[in-house]
Amino acid sequence: MPYVNVKTHMRKFLQRIFTRPVIKLANTLPSRPDKKRVNKALSELNRQINAKEGNKGLIIPFKADGDKFVILSDQHKGARDGADIFAKAAKNYLAALDHYYKNDFFYINLGDSEELWENLFVTIKRHNKATFEAEKKFLGKKRFIKIYGNHDLYWDNDPLAAVNLQKIYGQKVSIYEGLILNTNIKNKPLEIYMTHGHQGDLQSDGNWFSKWFVSDVWAPFQSYLRINPNTPANNDELKTEHNKIMYQWSSKRKNTLLITGHTHQPVFKSLTHLEKLYQELDAAKKAKNTALIAELQKQIVTRKNKGDRIPDFNNYLDTYFNSGCCCFDDGDITGIEIADGCIRLIKWAYKKGGASERLVLEESRLEDLKLG
Repeated sequence: MPYVNVKTHMRKFLQRIFTRPVIKLANTLPSRPDKKRVNKALSELNRQINAKEGNKGLIIPFKADGDKFVILSDQHKGARDGADIFAKAAKNYLAALDHYYKNDFFYINLGDSEELWENLFVTIKRHNKATFEAEKKFLGKKRFIKIYGNHDLYWDNDPLAAVNLQKIYGQKVSIYEGLILNTNIKNKPLEIYMTHGHQGDLQSDGNWFSKWFVSDVWAPFQSYLRINPNTPANNDELKTEHNKIMYQWSSKRKNTLLITGHTHQPVFKSLTHLEKLYQELDAAKKAKNTALIAELQKQIVTRKNKGDRIPDFNNYLDTYFNSGCCCFDDGDITGIEIADGCIRLIKWAYKKGGASERLVLEESRLEDLKLG
């Protein structure tokens, strides 16, 4: 048997053995949020932005029925090798940016855009020219804001970051930790507060051990096995602990929405897709709609949920949203749109033939949100 075939068969054999435990490890190790740290970090950043202390973030007034924003996060652009979890999603990302640029959206990049724990800046720059050119178009129209996350913290703390950003975009680019959009809905103020969401995460808040593990252990292993832990099924589960803490923080704020990334798990109106199915199932049972009950139960089983107890999500406020990520293993990307007086969870997916398609997964008018 030729050497290349032996190598391929060996990789497939190891993939069968290690894929499930590696995904489980990836879902548990990266996020060890501490509630007190998260609450303190989110509150302090929000205060600093509102007080205009330092250069933490911008405050942007906007018209709910006129201005348009798209929020995308967690591309983790890499070197187009086995460890590059963005590679399959790159075409969807470019199609999305083309659509949003042509339709006059303001693009908010919510962090972890570049995978700088695993790769050097020069490597990222060489392999992602098309995506940087697409982002550059928004910057040229002053419709681009770049927020840093934990995996691209380099943009905030390295002395050469400003020079390297200028090499990419051809002009100076400001980097922020957060952003606040302000508007009025039915004569009431609405604050939309955004940050990457790694704040207070003991494993991901820029500490040296996490960086070492990702760059020296996880990246080579992932590259060889070609495993991407960001599967849609994993992200349809009940909210991660980090997302729960983010919701708890946002639910105590008055007239405030919180939008983050970081967890790679889409959340809309404080619910993941699976949680929303449970909510709909509860309502269908109360209405004794047997056909809908059967369909919803089928969908829940499809998502491999193993719990018997139906959680009560009906008392949740609509205060927390998560953009998901731009690196799912099937090439899909998710994000949040704010436009036409609405907030939407959207997905860009490949159709048959490879063309990209925009899908609206969830939508709500801003005026209909149940806030604190």
